[in-house]
Amino acid sequence: MPSAYNKFEAFSEQLIRGIHDVDGHVFKVYLTNATPSASLDAVKADLAEIAAGFGYSAGGGTTTITVSEAAGTTTVQGTQVVFTASGGSIGPFQYAVLYNESTVSDNLVAWFDYGAALTLLDGETLTVKFNNANPGTIFTLV
Repeated sequence: MPSAYNKFEAFSEQLIRGIHDVDGHVFKVYLTNATPSASLDAVKADLAEIAAGFGYSAGGGTTTITVSEAAGTTTVQGTQVVFTASGGSIGPFQYAVLYNESTVSDNLVAWFDYGAALTLLDGETLTVKFNNANPGTIFTLV
């Protein structure tokens, strides 16, 4: 199970400046074995993706985002993303990275750390769930 939500620092400013339309843009999760830096990484090109193949598509998988508000607290949730190795292995990777594919630079949002490098063998599946639910809360604004 991955660690909790780790925000890229640039995301908060980008959110305020309107770069992200959270419930209108396409958000994806990609896999990497490069260690993310909260302060240095801001766009997908800053953090190398694993090679495509054997069931893993370049750019990763899409999550459907929903936004809701209750009593002044806004909750952003995302559906799970499933990666299944087929005909070979996927990886190694240690991090699942959430990014906004609709922005010109594929701006990064957050990452989740699996604690050690993983490799999915043929037929194995990794399900990325936000807060271990489907849909799961990615973050809240209070």
